[in-house]
Amino acid sequence: MTHSFHIPVLGLAFSIDSPLKVARFGISSVISIVDDELIERIRAYYCTLNKKEYHPITKKEPDYRAHRISSYLNLVSNIVQEQIEHMRIEFFEKGSEIDRYFQLIPESHPAKNIYYAMLSETDILEKAKKKQILRSFIKAGDIDVNIMSKVDKINYDKDGIALDDTYSDALAALRGFAQSDLQSSVILSAGMNSRLYAYLAELPAFCQQEDGTFQKKITLKVSDYRSALIQAKFLAKKGIWVSEFRVESGLNCGGHAFATEGFLLGPILSEFKNKKHELQEELFSIYQNYWLQKGCNFQAAPPIKYTVQGGVGTSSEHQFLLKHYEFDAVGWGSPFLLVPEATTVDDETLLALTTSEEEDFYISGASPLGVPFNNFRKSSAERLRLKRIKDGRPGSPCKKKYLVSNLDFSNEPLCTASRAYQDKKIKELQAKSLDQKTYNMEYDLITEKTCLCDGLAAPAYLKYNILKHKEQDAVSICPGPNTVWFKNKFSLDQMINHIYGKDDLIKNDKRPFLFISELYLYVAHIKKYVEMNADTVNDKKIKYVEKFKNQLIEGIAYYSRLKNELKGFSDQIVECIPEQLKSAERELAEIKF
Repeated sequence: MTHSFHIPVLGLAFSIDSPLKVARFGISSVISIVDDELIERIRAYYCTLNKKEYHPITKKEPDYRAHRISSYLNLVSNIVQEQIEHMRIEFFEKGSEIDRYFQLIPESHPAKNIYYAMLSETDILEKAKKKQILRSFIKAGDIDVNIMSKVDKINYDKDGIALDDTYSDALAALRGFAQSDLQSSVILSAGMNSRLYAYLAELPAFCQQEDGTFQKKITLKVSDYRSALIQAKFLAKKGIWVSEFRVESGLNCGGHAFATEGFLLGPILSEFKNKKHELQEELFSIYQNYWLQKGCNFQAAPPIKYTVQGGVGTSSEHQFLLKHYEFDAVGWGSPFLLVPEATTVDDETLLALTTSEEEDFYISGASPLGVPFNNFRKSSAERLRLKRIKDGRPGSPCKKKYLVSNLDFSNEPLCTASRAYQDKKIKELQAKSLDQKTYNMEYDLITEKTCLCDGLAAPAYLKYNILKHKEQDAVSICPGPNTVWFKNKFSLDQMINHIYGKDDLIKNDKRPFLFISELYLYVAHIKKYVEMNADTVNDKKIKYVEKFKNQLIEGIAYYSRLKNELKGFSDQIVECIPEQLKSAERELAEIKF
């Protein structure tokens, strides 16, 4: 692994082509493979840009979704390999990509000292030898893909007959990745999908090979240890090994927010650290038994990587997570939205991000999936949503239908962000004869949903000028609250130097330690839950709140002990922690029905 950070999946479009921008510098990133229409359009764009032949894959073709995905991934792999081959034959000179490659790698990388020695070498032959050694170190970052497990609608043929389950959205996407040339990982997020997990076992690409390696690997994005264990055991029983656990903060992250029941990131990471060997042994016992029944005897457990992401913003935090919890890498997501060399964000949204304030970032009910969603008040999609409400036509046209799921009004599922659904739901609401306050609250809950299929794809269409006639240009974006501390547009070099402590792009001692930021988000989350359920209190909800608060109090006690372990942080950060914890405790004590 060249770098100790990776760029996680960012919406649909924001990291759709990140590997083409950063993989040649050894940086790993993740492509969303949810939207095959976006993928096909971006494939056409890059084929043209790189003077490669482009053959459209239309919806009339059998298994078009899988074919679109594998074709795009093959294109990305091919272009990245060409970039690497070109870099390897470049001269080491100022401004060259090969020189930049070794400038960007961390000081801990074994090639770094060789690079410095090469620069200072005066003997021509020795210098040439060192250059050749350096060329052998050049390696592309991983080109990983992401599937949201629950985004898995059933598809139909032209006669309206349901296709086999293997043609559902998630299974077809997985097949597209499996059939591609990539040797990388699929990151499975948003919980467990039994149908998808069972299908994994049918695809040979995910099986361990005789030499112990994997052509395609499985990464689980999880919020806590229990979830990781349950999902990994389910897969191990089917002969599938999880090669990485990607632990993400439940609330201090971008995209959808999967809040735990009060479990905080610090204690979660501590549990993973303390149970690594136990977890590997338990999983391997199940995995080995499965393969023994198939006549295959694997003697040793394959390795497992542990990575973490969500709210990381300083070099000190980056190093602390790696060293204290003995994790392998850290994900830096939202800050890279401000790095045009790494991600795809349209100019208007980029400007809005750099001029944002803390209140512009909030957790909303905007997602049709029914999962809390990190939203941005200054997005053009939010403006459009409010305009439609003002004009008396709330909701969006529903064209792509990736998030259709609601069956309240017919056997054909509707998306809760669609105009068709919201119109029906509002008429149903009007028939209830509610008081104005209750009506307004219910109305807001209905119309808060926004179209993510169009909104999360739009930035790429705008950035590359490939928006079609009458196509929606409003952009949805889902940055984490940590984004507010980054106030400018940055170069790739600046962001990497910031991650490795060579630069400080924040320069603000008022920013709390990432664990404190997440704690405050959880306190706000349970406070909002109590307010939203104040009129429908029952024993189950009371017990839920008490359990949640007790878990947070345990987390606060853990952070009180952890304070002495915070090496490499400024005195300002560390000295504020005790009062910040007490403040959170006081606020928790006041939260009750």
